Amino acid sequence: MTESNKFFLLITFDNWGYNQYIADALEAKSHTVKHINFHQFEYKYPNLWHKVFNFFIKNLGITNLKHLHYHKLILKELDTIDKIDTTIYIKADFLSPKTIKAINKKSQKSVLIISDSINRYPKTKKILNLFDKIFSFEKKDCQKYNLRFKTNFIYKYIEEKKSHLKYKVFNISSFDKRFPVFEKIGKCLKEMNLNYKIIIFTSKKDDDPYLEFSKKPLSIPEINNIMQDSEILLDIHRNEQQGLSFRVFESLGFHKKLITTNQDIVNYDFYDARNIFVINDIENPDIPKSFLTTSYINPSKELIDNYLVENWVNELID
Repeated sequence: MTESNKFFLLITFDNWGYNQYIADALEAKSHTVKHINFHQFEYKYPNLWHKVFNFFIKNLGITNLKHLHYHKLILKELDTIDKIDTTIYIKADFLSPKTIKAINKKSQKSVLIISDSINRYPKTKKILNLFDKIFSFEKKDCQKYNLRFKTNFIYKYIEEKKSHLKYKVFNISSFDKRFPVFEKIGKCLKEMNLNYKIIIFTSKKDDDPYLEFSKKPLSIPEINNIMQDSEILLDIHRNEQQGLSFRVFESLGFHKKLITTNQDIVNYDFYDARNIFVINDIENPDIPKSFLTTSYINPSKELIDNYLVENWVNELID
């Protein structure tokens, strides 16, 4: 194996499918990549007693039967691999330190990418000392834990957008604490007589005057099709999160305007008030008509290139 052709192990809990774009970008540079997505590993409790037992030992911080299952399957996948140039972990807080150490024994370098707030996943703190490089999209976490700052990426760039669009505003999200905010914004958009589409993925709700619900998650291609048919994307950040979500980078890749609640977006080099409207008061969202009616201003291609996944992965290769 030459220096220009390295072997990368990518270990992720890829529940939406974004991390496969990292594997594809590395392979496009003539590297060999093995992507282990342990979100695809199925675990079934042998009986109800095991499920109850796991509930208690998990909450007591002893162990987690699902995580032990991940450990066995991941190490089994590595049986035939003798040497790894770099192992890249995403969502490593799902893995035990024992698992990570076992993998790192076969790897020359180890890289952790954190795309969530550490406050949201505090178990991450226990494994920070196990990696050679750690990147985070949270500026506060970078300062507090001495991590390297790295945003999410543009996984798809469209050269030309559609001229005839179906929706003014679009968002799809999981059901969580942000739900009341989605309702308020949906109400605002409906009162403005805008043709919008906000889909909440959940089995807990069936009807709402302002939102749609889906019991099955949509695939990335399905979501991309709706985004291409939409003029503006909506981004509602989590309270404990300052880092920018994929919705922001989808807006850049698809040439879409963005409505967001993330106040920190004004500090990024691609921020343009003509393209991005920041909601300051989520209790009373007020979206100016001038923002809704003016055209999107394309950022320079040089600026966009910095966030394209094919360039984003370069920092992982070094």
